[in-house]
Amino acid sequence: MIVATLKNIGKQLLRVKVVDCNAEESRLSRCLNTFDLVALGVGSTLGAGVYVLAGAVARDSSGPAIVLSFLIAALASVLAGLCYAEFGARVPKTGSAYLYSYVTVGELWAFITGWNLILSYVIGTSSVARAWSATFDKLIGHHIEEFFRQHMSMNHPGVLAEYPDMFAVFIILGLTGLLAFGVKESALVNKVFTCVNVLVLLFVIISGLVKGDLKNWKINPEEILNGTNHNFTTEKNLGQGGFMPFGLQGVLSGAATCFYAFVGFDCIATTGEEVKNPQRAIPIGIVASLLICFVAYFGVSAALTVMMPYYMLDKNSPLPVAFKYVGWEGATYAVAIGSLCALSTSLLGSMFPMPRVIWAMAEDGLLFKCLAKISPRTKTPLTATVASGVVAAVMAFLFDLKDLVDLMSIGTLLAYTLVAACVLVLRYQPEQPSLAYEMASTQEDEADGAESVMESTTNMLPSDGLTLKNLLSPPNHEPSRQSGSVVNICTSLLGVLVCIFGIVAVQGGVAHWSLALLCTIFIICFIITFIVWRQPQSKAKVSFKVPLLPIVPVASMFINVYLMMQLDKGTWIRFAIWMAIGNTLHHFLHQTEWALEVTLVLSLQV
Repeated sequence: MIVATLKNIGKQLLRVKVVDCNAEESRLSRCLNTFDLVALGVGSTLGAGVYVLAGAVARDSSGPAIVLSFLIAALASVLAGLCYAEFGARVPKTGSAYLYSYVTVGELWAFITGWNLILSYVIGTSSVARAWSATFDKLIGHHIEEFFRQHMSMNHPGVLAEYPDMFAVFIILGLTGLLAFGVKESALVNKVFTCVNVLVLLFVIISGLVKGDLKNWKINPEEILNGTNHNFTTEKNLGQGGFMPFGLQGVLSGAATCFYAFVGFDCIATTGEEVKNPQRAIPIGIVASLLICFVAYFGVSAALTVMMPYYMLDKNSPLPVAFKYVGWEGATYAVAIGSLCALSTSLLGSMFPMPRVIWAMAEDGLLFKCLAKISPRTKTPLTATVASGVVAAVMAFLFDLKDLVDLMSIGTLLAYTLVAACVLVLRYQPEQPSLAYEMASTQEDEADGAESVMESTTNMLPSDGLTLKNLLSPPNHEPSRQSGSVVNICTSLLGVLVCIFGIVAVQGGVAHWSLALLCTIFIICFIITFIVWRQPQSKAKVSFKVPLLPIVPVASMFINVYLMMQLDKGTWIRFAIWMAIGNTLHHFLHQTEWALEVTLVLSLQV
């Protein structure tokens, strides 16, 4: 009895979702085009970090070679972006990584992904709203902060913020109203702010390159230290000088920090039911937005480091200080406008996907059903939008959020890792009616369709026993149940080994035992990846496929897990607490669903 119950629970947790991706109808409003998605991705990704991050990384980690750090970070982000793009073409429905996990690896991983995405979006919305408020307050002379400190101070350090940020609440509630009003109107506002932000960045890049001097990329530390006006500059701050003053290690360290600057493109994947021709628009939107963001980050960091020596850059306000250094102090007003526009689009980019993930989970019964209500007039997830806005507003009003920001990284990196693993699994599965998902594909003529069905039916027949020869050289040219099972097992093993690799790499450092273990794990992963590569891939026609499979998804998994393991112990403890809350809610909803089913069966029997 107990074994049967556990088996039934296991089946429920691992059940996958049936999705008919060929249907054109949608309960949401299909009014977005490709340009809207590109603007949404650029606005969400190209936040205020572009005005701050380059200065901090160039001064402490990379020097002028920050342009290489951004290049490496962009390439690492593209690996995840390509995986999202393929799923956007295959499963163009609302839900992003949550839905992609549900149709591939089952309900349990889908809930974990969605639950952490919600936390990431809530913290992101609240923290960006407080940053917007602080930036605006700084421009007007800190009058808002002084007023609230004087009249509404909260003396609970470590728990609550020093003062409630009422202005951040008004910002969040205003954007919540905009999102509830309609997706087309929200996209229009986002396009306006994004265009202003991009224009300001173009001004920064062009003016920086005009006023800059390439000598700042060829600094000699001895000349600086022997000079009379080095302003307390030390040999540690200067490094070795030249283009890469802190060496290759500094470039890679800077790239790890710069990777987070490209987070945000995944919001495009939540628009599957609100964009026209999603199979084409979503992949283009993701790839184009990442490319535009890379050019912007590359250009701003290059302009900044030629305008001013890297060791003199200001960590908090690098661009205003750099313009003052070259005698263009008036340009700081343009930078201020650009930073506010960047914060606005970043805030909208955090708030836009949050209610859509909540709505998708509520539709599937993994959150309260009341959150699945759609407005008949605006065709937006109204209840989920209002609920998420209120929660984010309360967080911004009461909490400082500095200790919670790293939790955003766990949610995002976990989603990236699962999407990469799901692409690996999905591409090698046989096309057959028994699969629990229907992938969107281009229409083929009847002859091709009949041939595909015949080949698929042949592959569904029982195959010979699994031997080393069949493993490395499968007899079929189409995926079979056996080859699909091999890939499933290999992907699971890769997931475990990648986690062990990340832990050892972070904790072991360059110790001999650590390097030996890392080499062993890497060789095993290489062998497993080779086995996956030898399996036949699905030949279903979709508008976009990840190239260089299985290398791209596996590399993405390595990078994401390694970055997750670099987070501190406190962040992992908070993550465990959040997961405990989620598991309790998931169990409660399952028990409620089971009780309703039993009641229905008993009533029918009576």
